[in-house]
Amino acid sequence: MNTSMSSRSYAHMMAVTNRHLCDRDFLEQIEFLASTDIDAIILREKDMTPDEYEHLAKDVLMICHEHHKKCILHSFAEVAAKLNCENIHLPLPVLMELSEKDALEGFKHIGTSVHSVEDALAAEKAGATCLTAGHIFDTDCKKGLPGRGLTFLENVCHRTKLPVYAIGGITPENLEVVRHAGAVGGCMMSLSMKIRE
Repeated sequence: MNTSMSSRSYAHMMAVTNRHLCDRDFLEQIEFLASTDIDAIILREKDMTPDEYEHLAKDVLMICHEHHKKCILHSFAEVAAKLNCENIHLPLPVLMELSEKDALEGFKHIGTSVHSVEDALAAEKAGATCLTAGHIFDTDCKKGLPGRGLTFLENVCHRTKLPVYAIGGITPENLEVVRHAGAVGGCMMSLSMKIRE
């Protein structure tokens, strides 16, 4: 039985946060997202200091825990380790650096963003367990930069064994198109900070 407050399905999607795009209390929006059938919430607040991020992450992790929702911390690996969060998303260069130092022990979900087949293969070699590939469609988050398109997504999905989430202009309406291209799902940022149902 779906006990979600949302009447719309967000299955096979991950929300990527950006509190600057949120037009209501940020934690209220997290509470709403956690109540839906979304796969996970990625707490991507890269402009924060580690202390600020840790403070926010504690609240978000608590909300996600209450709703049995997967929370993935972003960039701040030391904060994630300190908070016993097994899920991390790292920029590819950081992932590769930490991999070389054997500093990824303790993480079960290790995500990274890729922008080419070569990136995907490097991420796989460095120990990633999940990829976000993009940006697929034109999006306000990347104004002036054309999307890489579905052929790019297909190439990445066919060359890696890892699950791939598409990012960039992804909505529930075009989700099936990216899944048909080989992605397990999609990520949404702007939309996830605005949706109410």
